[in-house]
Amino acid sequence: MLAYLMLELISRTRAITIDAEEGMSLLDLAIKHELDWAFSCTRGTCARCRCLVEEGAAFLEEVTDAEWDRMEPEEFDQGYRLACQAIIKPDAGSIKAINKPYF
Repeated sequence: MLAYLMLELISRTRAITIDAEEGMSLLDLAIKHELDWAFSCTRGTCARCRCLVEEGAAFLEEVTDAEWDRMEPEEFDQGYRLACQAIIKPDAGSIKAINKPYF
């Protein structure tokens, strides 16, 4: 059974609020809903999908090795994640993420 939650994703040109399924990444959901989210690879190697999780970081799975390889520890402290690696946990609550690529 899939859990649902409110997920707000904000790109450079628009924002969407959707019901999101557990086990999906923030990037998967941005792509599914045709949001103009920056990305190149979907594997955590390009880091273009970097986002700031303003709310609900506790409802995402732990930071992955791919994220540790691409980002600085201070970024995690500030709330940044790679959207392709940020997987929604079961029984999550509301999450708000803003696409913040490096360039």
